[in-house]
Amino acid sequence: MTHQHDGGAHLHDEPDHDGGAHLHDEPDHDAGAHLHDEPDHDADPAQFWDEVYREKPKRWSGNPNPQLIAEAKELVPGTALDLGCGEGADAIWLAQHGWRVTAVDVSAVALERAEAHATDVGLQDRIAWLQREFGPWHPDEGFDLVSSQFLHSPLVPWRDSLASAAAAVAPGGALLVVGHHPDGLTPWSGHKDMKDKFFTPEDLVEALTSGPGSWRINVADSRERAVTSPEGQHATTIDSVLRATRTS
Repeated sequence: MTHQHDGGAHLHDEPDHDGGAHLHDEPDHDAGAHLHDEPDHDADPAQFWDEVYREKPKRWSGNPNPQLIAEAKELVPGTALDLGCGEGADAIWLAQHGWRVTAVDVSAVALERAEAHATDVGLQDRIAWLQREFGPWHPDEGFDLVSSQFLHSPLVPWRDSLASAAAAVAPGGALLVVGHHPDGLTPWSGHKDMKDKFFTPEDLVEALTSGPGSWRINVADSRERAVTSPEGQHATTIDSVLRATRTS
């Protein structure tokens, strides 16, 4: 195992993402972890998310998040930070498309799976895997792209996660944040009483532009997406999508 350890926690909850631990509830997503019961706020984040990942030998589909593909495919590759990388699908997609990636997650279990996946496809030299508790941890450098996919934490307010992600973007770089819209949860979602964990695109824009730095908003959108439950039930969910360029 070559990833570096530094405590670490994050959050997630979507079906195609492979990036981290968060509030999720759709079976094809490859990035996060389900909230069965809200954890004690004094819980150790690394232990919490390790237990979530150990529930299944593979938590997510292995497919990158569709909004990452939609928004990053037109960007010029450079350095990328994948926050809450989970089992690694987003980081691997970025590396396959020319990015040099730093992938961060709090869960050692998730990172072991992610690193093995990257090795299987021959991309181990293009991705640095870091175990960090995102929030307390801040990178020493800015990135050309910071991607935060469904980073809905039961332990960290989303505005704090957004502020930390924004601070990691280099001048001229892009911030991409995707999450659950509070009005677009699926009928089988267990998180309908936790809407404060989710956000609209307007929420994201307001929080970003009222914080440090200057930003050009490229995309602030609500996007419907067809999903299927583990039992085969079909529904439409809504993703909140923000892409912004740091101008100073």
